Amino acid sequence: MAEKSGPSFLRRNGPELFGALSLLAAVLVFEALVRSGIVNRFVIPPPSDIVLAFERVIVEENILGRFRDTAVEMVIAGFAAVGVGVPIGAFLYRSALWRRAMEDWIGALAAAPIVLAFPLFLVLFGRSPKTIIVMGFVHGLAPIILKMVEGLASTRPVLINVGRSLKMTSSQMFWKILFPSALPVIFTGIRLSWTFVLITIVGVEYLINLGGLGQLINELAERYDLPGTYAGICFVVLVSVLFFVILERVESWLQPGR
Repeated sequence: MAEKSGPSFLRRNGPELFGALSLLAAVLVFEALVRSGIVNRFVIPPPSDIVLAFERVIVEENILGRFRDTAVEMVIAGFAAVGVGVPIGAFLYRSALWRRAMEDWIGALAAAPIVLAFPLFLVLFGRSPKTIIVMGFVHGLAPIILKMVEGLASTRPVLINVGRSLKMTSSQMFWKILFPSALPVIFTGIRLSWTFVLITIVGVEYLINLGGLGQLINELAERYDLPGTYAGICFVVLVSVLFFVILERVESWLQPGR
């Protein structure tokens, strides 16, 4: 039993363990580069200083409260993107004419630097969380639409033929065959979408200096608190990882057989 437990542990946790060790090695190498003067510490502080700044940022800068503001904006924008993007993707899948007409434009929207259009959104919605949420929603919409179309289009023909042989209605075909088959691809789109949403929300918060983690990073940068600034950026990365893990858990719950 002892011989089997070792390989089993490595098989289950090997990728995560390798990733953690690789990250630790990169941090140690970077620490050595900064301490030796190869990397200017007045541009990028030593990683050890960044780690030590976490406690100060959490205690003195109310980073958890700012995280709450950013998380609320992200959840609203993210779910709005899902609620709008999934029906649009299903419509484009069913209409070849509309798909050919709109797919390239939607792809261009996904690649567009939406954050640079913040002055227009400020005029339309004012300097408020509404502007941040709408910009996050717009930037997160395209990946879900494109992946929804891709997932439905990649459904195996044999499954569709089975549905037709059972004389399923269009609604039954969609909910019992097409949608479950496309779910893994759709969740890939949701993960991409929520990444875009988070990047946009934090970026706009930084630019207009209004609430959330982006405003905190702006304030720390203006004070030239480099360790605190990079600690705030690392916190945003951790938030992104958190949402990514949550989506993976939801996907596993919806597809227990995978």
